[in-house]
Amino acid sequence: MGESNARGRAVLGAVGPAITACGLAVAILGAAEGVELPTVNLAFIEITAGRDGEIAVITMNRPEKRNALSLSMMRALDDALAAAGQDATVRAIVLRGEGPAFTAGHDLRELLDRDVETYRVIFDACIALMARIAAIPQPVIAEVDKVATAAGCQLVAACDLAVASTEATFATPGVRIGLFCSTPMVPLSRAIGRKRALEMLLTGKPIDAQTALDWGLINRVVAPESLHAETLALAREIASASATVVGIGKAAFYAQIDLDQASAYDYTKRVMTANALEADAREGISAFLEKRAPKW
Repeated sequence: MGESNARGRAVLGAVGPAITACGLAVAILGAAEGVELPTVNLAFIEITAGRDGEIAVITMNRPEKRNALSLSMMRALDDALAAAGQDATVRAIVLRGEGPAFTAGHDLRELLDRDVETYRVIFDACIALMARIAAIPQPVIAEVDKVATAAGCQLVAACDLAVASTEATFATPGVRIGLFCSTPMVPLSRAIGRKRALEMLLTGKPIDAQTALDWGLINRVVAPESLHAETLALAREIASASATVVGIGKAAFYAQIDLDQASAYDYTKRVMTANALEADAREGISAFLEKRAPKW
């Protein structure tokens, strides 16, 4: 049953507001006229986007810079996620980093002695990237091998799911260098709650993978040597379900999460009604009753 991603979006459009991350409109923002952007060596602006069957694998590939999120890299990641989101053959997305860090956050060389418009462009691009993750229909899974700090921790918190190795650490250390992690606090506080988020934000101290699991920042902790295989296994488990239904469910989750209970129930009953009319719902229920595997 093809056209699944597009159909899932169409169903949600019929039952409620279009979903973006935390109500933010998704936009690929360029430089305002006259704004001087940071000078960046294009040799270091690298991501790779590949496939493992139905799973898209997007890799941040600046290991010598600890995968620092330059403006160009953030835009490249946003473009890669947007392209995967529009591909009906992609059922889940894995986001990973090459080398000694998942990502160490913003490229600090781009944040030193710039003008206000340049900072606006950089942080707009960061917000657009985070919003893209929630806006596309496929679940995005962070695969975190070692360090995820500042905007890197933000990226983990913004992903739908996260699998980390036992060697991974997470921190929002901006307070220690005079630049409070204000945008990272948005998904972080929503993932782990106020008290724990404020502890990370106010102290800047890292937490280990087990603590991140206990606090709800990540979903699983695995041995480093099995990290990629375990992340792909989770992605394939998700991919075995109907892409239409997964897309409907992901969008509805973010649409209802900040609503009061009555409004959330009102919204989700309309989602379920529209979902029940889908061909994949009929097929899935029939397959269950007939004790056979569904054919999506």
